[in-house]
Amino acid sequence: MGSNSREEEDNHHVIDIWKVDSERLASMQLKISENPKLLSKVAGKRSCCIFRVPQSLIEVNGKAYQPRIVSIGPYHRGQPRLNMIEEHKWRYLGSLLSRTTQTKGLGLEDLLKAIAMLESEARECYSETIQLDSHEFIEMMVLDGCFIVELFRKVSKLVPFEVDDPLVTMSWILPFFYRDFLKLENQIPFFILQRLFELSKLPSEKSTPTLSTLALEFFNNSMLRPDEVIAKQSDMKGKHLLDLVRSSFIPSDQETEPKRVITPTHVIHCVSKLRRAGIKITPAKDSESFLHLTFRHGVIEMPTITVDDFMSSFLLNCVAFEQCYSGCSMQFTTYVTLLDCLINTYRDVEYLCDRNIIENHFGKEGEVAQFINNAGKDVAVDLDTSYLSELFNQVHQYYHSSWHVQWASFKYTYFDTPWSFISALAAFILLVLTVGQTYFAAYQYFDSLKS
Repeated sequence: MGSNSREEEDNHHVIDIWKVDSERLASMQLKISENPKLLSKVAGKRSCCIFRVPQSLIEVNGKAYQPRIVSIGPYHRGQPRLNMIEEHKWRYLGSLLSRTTQTKGLGLEDLLKAIAMLESEARECYSETIQLDSHEFIEMMVLDGCFIVELFRKVSKLVPFEVDDPLVTMSWILPFFYRDFLKLENQIPFFILQRLFELSKLPSEKSTPTLSTLALEFFNNSMLRPDEVIAKQSDMKGKHLLDLVRSSFIPSDQETEPKRVITPTHVIHCVSKLRRAGIKITPAKDSESFLHLTFRHGVIEMPTITVDDFMSSFLLNCVAFEQCYSGCSMQFTTYVTLLDCLINTYRDVEYLCDRNIIENHFGKEGEVAQFINNAGKDVAVDLDTSYLSELFNQVHQYYHSSWHVQWASFKYTYFDTPWSFISALAAFILLVLTVGQTYFAAYQYFDSLKS
C-alpha cells in the first residue's frame, strides 16, 4: 500500500509540473500557423531564383558573396557602408527621366505603375519574405533597376556620361560594379530590368542592342571575351544578371544535363599524379568557354581561364546559385569540382600556368590552390549526371591502364627534366663500368688459375 501511494504522489507531481500553460500554448499555435520567413515556402519553386548564400559556403569563402560598394535588391539594402553609391542612384534615375519625360512624356509615376503590376511576381523571386510594404518594394525595384539600365547605356556610349561623373572618372569604381552586380544576394529579377529598359527606350533607339547584349558587353570589360561570342548571345535571357552571364558561358550542347551514367563516376587524381601516369593537359584552341573540356588519347584539353578578383568572385557566386536553385544545371559546380581534383598544391598550379591553362592574376600559386580547394569545399554535385561524367571516367580508366602507366612513370621519374636525365645517364654509365670492371677482374682471376 505504501509503494502504491508513493507512485500516485509521483504521478500527480508530474502532472502538476506539465500543467498546460495557455500563453505557451497560444505561442506554439501561432508559430505553427506562421509561414517561414528566412527560407520562405516559395524558395522551392522555379520562380524563386535569388537566395541568401548558405552559411556553410560563407564560412569557407568569407565575404566573397557580399557587395562591396553598391546594394541591389533588398538583402543588403540600407547598409551604411553602401550609402555612397545609393545617392548616385537617384542622380541616374533623374538622368533617365529627363530623356523619357521630354521625348515620350513618360514620368516617374508611369515607371512605378508599370513595376507595380509585376510586384507579386518579383517578390516570389526571393527566398526570404521581404519585409517591405508595396510602396517601398516598388520604389526599390525602380531605383535599382533604372540605375543598372542607365549605367549599361552610359558605358556602351548610347548615352553620354555627365561631365566629371565620379562613377567613371574614378578608375576603382567600375571594377567593383562588375563584381557587385554578379553577387547572388545582390540581384533583382531580369524581367524587371527588361521592363524598365523597354519603357525607357527612346524612338531613336529601335535599332540599338538588346538589354542582354548591353549587359554582356558591360561585364566583358572585365572578362575580355571575343566580340563575336557576345554577338551570338543577343537574345539570351536569364533569371537575373548573374544567371545571364553564367548561361553565356555554357556551350549550347551542354544546356541540359546528360542522363545518369550506368557505371559510377570516379573522381580523378591531381595534376602531379596524372603526369606520372602519362596524362597530359594542354590548352584547347578556338574554344568559346572554359567549360568545354575534352579527353583524347591521354590528353586533357582545357581552355585557358584567367583567375583574378573578378573571376574568383564570379565562380563562387555561380556555384552558390547552382547549389540553391533547382531549376538550373550544375556546369560551374562540376567545373570547380574538376579544378579541385586537379589542384592539390602550388606545384599543380605552376604546371597549369606553364601550360597556359591558368592565367594567374590572383596572387601566388599557393593562393590560387587555396582558392580552388575552398571553392570546391562543401558543395553538392552528382558527378553521375554531370556534363563531365564521361571525361572523369575516361581519365580514370586511362590512369589505371597498366602498361603505359608504368612506362610513363618511368619516363616521368628519369626523363622529366634535363637533370633527371643526366642523373639517370650517369647512373647507367656507372652501372656499365661497374659490371665491366667486375667482368675483367673475374676474367683475370680465372685466367691466372689456368696458367
